[in-house]
Amino acid sequence: MPDHYEAFENLSKHNAVLHNSVALHSGIQLAAWSNKRDNITQYCNHHTLSLYVADGYESYHKTAYGWKNGGGPDRFCLMPKESESVWDIRDDLTFVHLYCTDEHLREVGERVWDRSPAAFTLDEKTFSQDARITALYRQFLLDCDWQQNANQLTLSTASTLLLTHLVQHYSNVQWQLPVVNGGLAPAALRNVLDYIEAHLAQALLLSDLAAQVALSEYHFARMFRQSMGVAPHQFVMQRRMVRASDLLLNSTLPLTDIALACGFSSASHFSNRFKAAKGLTPSQLRATQQR
Repeated sequence: MPDHYEAFENLSKHNAVLHNSVALHSGIQLAAWSNKRDNITQYCNHHTLSLYVADGYESYHKTAYGWKNGGGPDRFCLMPKESESVWDIRDDLTFVHLYCTDEHLREVGERVWDRSPAAFTLDEKTFSQDARITALYRQFLLDCDWQQNANQLTLSTASTLLLTHLVQHYSNVQWQLPVVNGGLAPAALRNVLDYIEAHLAQALLLSDLAAQVALSEYHFARMFRQSMGVAPHQFVMQRRMVRASDLLLNSTLPLTDIALACGFSSASHFSNRFKAAKGLTPSQLRATQQR
């Protein structure tokens, strides 16, 4: 895995403003940027998926036939490794980058399809549209505090789903997704549920949960949903909320300690997520018990 990604380093030397970034445990990196009035040439030893969040109408890409635009919210650009692209950003652009390597793509190939080609090549795409990509990054990446340990499962799930989609639709292999029928065996499901309960204070990853039943992340996630009716990251957040409610009503622990016990690294983030889920802040729920 690279110590840094060249596209990230290059943007840092230009007018682009970095708003957020996170390196996932897999080595994949996410970065949220904005830019305006900038000229950039990108040539990288890694792959970059660029997701337009807002504006971008005056973003121009240099082609053999001159400068072409076509950007806007929910457009995406895919810049494979060792491809050179030249950009003229003439007005506001807000975007998210996902940086990954061939090794990450091979890992996805092995986890999802139990095979890996000699080489992965990705298609170069500019100002393209894909409803699945839009849904994934808007659902998982934008409505999520990247710095919170409690969200590592959501972010790692999103990155795996995005890379799986790229392999399936924008690579030289374009494998069809394997069919998954049925849920987890009762004993296997109990093992996973017990593991989740015992580790709610930690940053749980999809790979951690899949390893408990010796399944690939892809097969585990789908079989878990079959068994429980919700995705693993949704279930884990539900259990964090249940644990938090219990501690708020049946203990005198300070809110900061409860946040940490439920996998949140700050009381403010815990309070925001709790209110979104329960309709009350942690303090308000505790106050109802004291009346």
